[in-house]
Amino acid sequence: MKYYLIVGEASGDLHASHLMAALKEEDSEAEFRFFGGDLMSAVGGTMEKHYKELAYMGFIPVLLHLRTIFANMRYCKEDIVNWSPDVVILVDYPGFNLDIAKFIHARTHIPVYYYISPKIWAWKEYRIKNIKRDVDELFSILPFEVEFFEQKHRYPIHYIGNPTVDEVAVFRETHSESFADFIADNRLENKPIIALLAGSRKQEIKDNLPDMLEAASVFPDYQLVLAGAPSISLEYYQKYIGGYHVKILFGQTYRLLQQADAALVTSGTATLEAALFKVPQVVCYHLSPGKLISFIRRHVLKVRFISLVNLIADREIVKELVADTMTVANVRTELRNLLFDEKKRHEMLDGYEYMAERLGDPGAPHRAAVEMVKLLKK
Repeated sequence: MKYYLIVGEASGDLHASHLMAALKEEDSEAEFRFFGGDLMSAVGGTMEKHYKELAYMGFIPVLLHLRTIFANMRYCKEDIVNWSPDVVILVDYPGFNLDIAKFIHARTHIPVYYYISPKIWAWKEYRIKNIKRDVDELFSILPFEVEFFEQKHRYPIHYIGNPTVDEVAVFRETHSESFADFIADNRLENKPIIALLAGSRKQEIKDNLPDMLEAASVFPDYQLVLAGAPSISLEYYQKYIGGYHVKILFGQTYRLLQQADAALVTSGTATLEAALFKVPQVVCYHLSPGKLISFIRRHVLKVRFISLVNLIADREIVKELVADTMTVANVRTELRNLLFDEKKRHEMLDGYEYMAERLGDPGAPHRAAVEMVKLLKK
């Protein structure tokens, strides 16, 4: 069968590549065409656009690139119609993908599957109307989404587990690298590591990295190592590093987390990855103007937390410093607690165990692929 996939960022490329590999196991004649990334290309198929051409974040960047965004949407719609796949698989990235779903539903008979559902439980819940109308099957990777979609909105979904569990489990099984080998390979100092995961988009890095560096730079017995996002150039990072002593490693996020003593992490999949690697973390997310955003968060957002770790556990396991609470002083205080307070470290690690139990066992891409192929063969 023919599968058309659309992703809009690095994490989507990773998850979609594993889904594609699983689909090939279930469907020996699988053909792929996609808006995606290098990891998807490695599995096989034809890449029509790289996600780097799609990843705009924030009001001003989106406004400045509206013509490009609309051109990409138009091209994507035409390409899907011309290729006539057996299914379109959308991976997260709701601003773009829900528009594609609307078009496919209205203009074709091609089924639309959503893998990694839009987080409408946090923001823009009204989108449920579009999902019900335009998405034939929704595959969820977060356990609390089952109640949200099925009980609150009476929309049946498929919970298939979380693919990040698979990705971390496979990495840990196949990488038994020592700290000595890691620092030697990357020419690092022989000091424990504070990992910095400042996001995968330029706006996130601009807003968060300088304060992260300032907060973490006062611990002389530790070295700072920044996980470079694949879509961001070294030159862009250097604009915000200033005079701070920090090493940037590209393509080594999991290797870094496996060796880190603590981490400063922006919201997103990285918070879950740090937890699965059992790295104590502080979630940092600066937004301007901070106080206005905090007001919106209290009165508009539908959830108590922003990090996946806390959302999955349904309680605070990691400290979230967001908007006006994301200050250098606050980050430094929380980081100091994780580095030097054994009780707080152990409490967080125990919380990670509880969160992992709620996520379930590895096997998410395989379960999703089996279900997708079964549904398509009906």
